[in-house]
Amino acid sequence: MCIAAWTWQAHPAYGLLLLFNRDEFHSRPTRPAQWWAAAGEGEEILGGMDELGGGTWLGCTKGGKLAFLTNVREPSPRVGARSRGELPVRFLQGRQGPLEYATEIAKEADQYNGFNLVLADVRSGTMVYISNKPGDAPVVQTVSPGCHVLSNAAIDSPWPKVLRLGQSFNGFLAAHDDAEVSLKQMVEELMTDTVKADRSVVPDTGVDPDWEYELSSIFIDTKKGQARYGTRSMAAIGVKLDGEVTFYEKSLASSLWNENVVQFEMEMAQ
Repeated sequence: MCIAAWTWQAHPAYGLLLLFNRDEFHSRPTRPAQWWAAAGEGEEILGGMDELGGGTWLGCTKGGKLAFLTNVREPSPRVGARSRGELPVRFLQGRQGPLEYATEIAKEADQYNGFNLVLADVRSGTMVYISNKPGDAPVVQTVSPGCHVLSNAAIDSPWPKVLRLGQSFNGFLAAHDDAEVSLKQMVEELMTDTVKADRSVVPDTGVDPDWEYELSSIFIDTKKGQARYGTRSMAAIGVKLDGEVTFYEKSLASSLWNENVVQFEMEMAQ
């Protein structure tokens, strides 16, 4: 189901600092973060790949674009809906800016199950959030500078896990407010948190309350029936003000956690 926390245009050394946990069934085939291009076309994307749907949940480009996606929790997802993982890919490989792309996606948002999508163009300093749930019309809004947390409801919804991650993230940033931070340290300190919410305060989304409780921690490791479900990867992206980008990922494969670090220079000139 995924959870993300980030600070945007509010750190003296970074234009963007992002943390992201991807939660998925362990049986779903996945490629760890690397450079790739969908169908061999368009700008290359640095990010993981869902080998079943062909899309991604988190990716960035050398041209200054970044996108990430979470599902909106809903009791009865529609069978046969379009893959949500294509939404970040289309933005990252296309020519549209965040707001233009979000406006276009809003016209076809009913073809997908519930999603939250964040789109950024670091060069122009623009970040946009779009969601197709809840309500009859998609929500499109500019993301303000500062710290934000996104899980499986609207951006900055006060779910227990969102509040918990927001508090720990802000505390970490306050302790590193004028210096380069360790992305690995951020991941290990903040994104491995297995504390579940009290059952009395877990959100009511229409799914089974016991399942909701199992999903109430920042790091998830549980089962649904006989299928193991939980956090498959933990990632952090740091984009410095001069365009230097570090992408750190810790991903699970065959019961082993593997680390991957990619660094590159973002093309800052427009």
